[in-house]
Amino acid sequence: MTSIQVGCNLSYTVTQPSSFLFNIAAARTLQQTIGEENLQVNPAVYFETFTLGTEGIQIYRLVAEPGELQLQYHAQVELYPDNDETNGIVETDFLHLPYAVLPYLNPSRYCESDRLTHFATRLFGNTPHGYARVNEICDWINGNLDYQAGSSGESTSACDVLIQRVGVCRDYAHLAIALCRALCIPARYISGYAVGLEPPDFHGFFEVYLGSRWYLFDATRMAPVSGFVRIGTGRDAADASFATIIGAATMTTMAVWAQ
Repeated sequence: MTSIQVGCNLSYTVTQPSSFLFNIAAARTLQQTIGEENLQVNPAVYFETFTLGTEGIQIYRLVAEPGELQLQYHAQVELYPDNDETNGIVETDFLHLPYAVLPYLNPSRYCESDRLTHFATRLFGNTPHGYARVNEICDWINGNLDYQAGSSGESTSACDVLIQRVGVCRDYAHLAIALCRALCIPARYISGYAVGLEPPDFHGFFEVYLGSRWYLFDATRMAPVSGFVRIGTGRDAADASFATIIGAATMTTMAVWAQ
């Protein structure tokens, strides 16, 4: 077990009445339990909390009037990572995949796996199947992309990243997910906190279904997966944005930590 303190401070300037959905809370899963947890909102407007989906995703929803809005979230998380021997982890035959896993084989908004089948097969078709092949995909992405803050935008997809060969953490994850799905390996996007990430920020990584469960990977190699704290889970980043705003508001400050 590992105890990790996570949190964030977010500030916005709101120019008209706006609705917010915040996906910043550590999820409740079998691998991570939440001890002390607190959200402070200034001004002290009413907010509601609800759980979305089957992965313990906790969402905060509120409405803010014009002015300044500040959120402070922190939690103590106990991680119980799985320590499997990776050499024996194999890919699951399509016929034996659980029904709940099947949607993570399909193309999605940012992960156009149907357009990358030939490319993925040519590069990784002869790689030994299983954990080693996913790790090889991460190695290739890490060695062929340049990490550059601000190099991509909201419309940047896996195919864009493959052409431009530059991106940020979510782009690395999207390309890895698309290549895995192109090889019939279920893969999904994870947002979260990451111990040791420099500079500290919300991090985008991914997990794949191998054998009989999901395994975490990070193609950026910027932080150890043993220190990842899950926030959101989805087909790609469109399902796991840390903030969704309906109205008019501009972020003025953001600070994120995991220790």
